[in-house]
Amino acid sequence: MRTLVIGGSGFVGSRLLSQLGDVSKVINFDKNQSPFFKEITVIGDIRNKEQLDAIFNNNDISNVVLLAAEHRDDISPKSLYYDVNVKGTQNVLDAMDQYGVKDLFFTSSVAVYGLNKDNPDETHDIDPFNHYGKSKWEAEKVIKSWYDKDTKDKNITIIRPTVIFGERNRGNVYNLLKQIASGRFVMIGDGLNKKSMAYVGNVVAFIKKAINNNAKGYKVYNYVDNPDLTMNELVSQVHKSLNKKGKSIKMPYSLGMLTGYAFDLISKITNRKYAISSVRVKKFCAKTQFNATKIHSSFTSPFSLQEGLDHTLKYEFASKKDDDVVFYSE
Repeated sequence: MRTLVIGGSGFVGSRLLSQLGDVSKVINFDKNQSPFFKEITVIGDIRNKEQLDAIFNNNDISNVVLLAAEHRDDISPKSLYYDVNVKGTQNVLDAMDQYGVKDLFFTSSVAVYGLNKDNPDETHDIDPFNHYGKSKWEAEKVIKSWYDKDTKDKNITIIRPTVIFGERNRGNVYNLLKQIASGRFVMIGDGLNKKSMAYVGNVVAFIKKAINNNAKGYKVYNYVDNPDLTMNELVSQVHKSLNKKGKSIKMPYSLGMLTGYAFDLISKITNRKYAISSVRVKKFCAKTQFNATKIHSSFTSPFSLQEGLDHTLKYEFASKKDDDVVFYSE
């Protein structure tokens, strides 16, 4: 029996594959080749039912970890979010039905709650503000419908992580840490907004534990590493980890948004993507704080948030690299 990891060639998936142990009991299905696990990787797309059928038919699959998703801020056309995140999920569930597989571990997102909510837990109202969050919520509804159709012996674990950071990731958090580490960081707003964060090593540890526990039923968890830091505290933590001194230039929120809109216009005219956009400024200044009491009542993270930040900062900005493998996301 094998664990099928769908989307295992990316940032979280690569870390998970490295932790699952015996590779003869794992198979990776991804549209991209894995930089570390080529021998267990099958190239394919969850939008392609025939490719999914082949992977299930040719392997004795016991459970599925579904990580694959379109999640960057600037995906075009927007329909890709729904083709991959919703229809792709339905295709996976159809294949699981056909081959009698009943255990699913699915990474959703706290994006389903929307921005500037008051520390929402798993029972909070759903109010996504972008297509990524909307498509993830639609995918969750597809999974719940699939579960309700036949609950017998099914094990569904849905994880809603906040923004995930860690070594090798080249997403928004890396860009933020790089700017702070450079000493040329511009703080938009007062820096008092709190940001929930999740270290990749902890997220992967929870997924592994959920697989090993094999607890039946339908379960939803937020994932956040505590304590939540304000932007000002995060800047201080970066300086402390790298033993640097630095000051942040502060820019009013209104001017930051104006700058974001200007880059939106330039992007549209030049057909190029930029690190600055109105959406990213809005997300940067928003309070993105989430309640993960439920998950931490039964799971002890192997790394503290400070340790995760320290590992990431030392690896990215203070250590010699053995290779140049990185993952682009967000």
